[in-house]
Order: sequence, then C-alpha cells, then structure tokens
Amino acid sequence: MSKTHPLGFRIERDLKEALVKAAKDDHRSVSSMVEIIIARWLRDRGYLVEKEEKAA
Repeated sequence: MSKTHPLGFRIERDLKEALVKAAKDDHRSVSSMVEIIIARWLRDRGYLVEKEEKAA
C-alpha cells in the first residue's frame, strides 16, 4: 500500500453534508469518497493517467 498525504481544505456546509451522505450511501469514508471524486475529475480531464497507461 502506498503512503498517503494529508490535504486540508474548507468547504461550504451544504457541500459537506451532501458529501457525507454520498459517502455513507456508498459505504465509504468521506476521505475515500473525496479521493474517488478527485481522481475521476482528474482522469476525465487528462491530468491523471491510469497506472497501466504509464507502463505502456
């Protein structure tokens, strides 16, 4: 398992409430849900490539 790096930021209350609900509905921690959302956004826009694509 790779090391993780802490990241702190502030968000509006309604955004956090929605995030907490989404994480709970998906049986995830809020941290895990945020990581998934960020990774998907970055992949969709070409900022993050899949590990398999890097090796090719």
